[in-house]
Amino acid sequence: MGDWDIRLASMADVEPVAELRARVLRADLERLGRYDEHRVRQRLRDGFTPAHTWVIEVGGLFAGCVSLRPAEDAHWLEHFYLAPHLQGSGIGTAVLCELLERCDREGTLIRLNVLQGSRARRLYERHGFTRETEDPVDVFMVREPALVVCDK
Repeated sequence: MGDWDIRLASMADVEPVAELRARVLRADLERLGRYDEHRVRQRLRDGFTPAHTWVIEVGGLFAGCVSLRPAEDAHWLEHFYLAPHLQGSGIGTAVLCELLERCDREGTLIRLNVLQGSRARRLYERHGFTRETEDPVDVFMVREPALVVCDK
């Protein structure tokens, strides 16, 4: 799984995160006919909140990010991107489990949306997320707080 850590994000992280988002989402957005070189980055910039975002580092280097944004009835898991060469290594699962365990201890519902046809949906389903609604672009998922420890 490698040497990884997470740290709270700062505004200085917005551009590396925007670039990673564009790289990670490109194939799925192109498949859905929704890729726009500028918009994919600007949407991240417009919604970037360092107070609710963590940067994932591997070997001390930027490798990804994840946000857990509090909302009225749940926390929203957002901007969960990992560098392509690290996907499938177990790091994403470990980061997700850390966040899920925190929400479980607090008894907090978690919501997210994932692009239609994205491989990430399988990861979320393995960790208790279920489909709530969907549209032609997104699948909206929800996870009730669990009483058991996350299976890493």
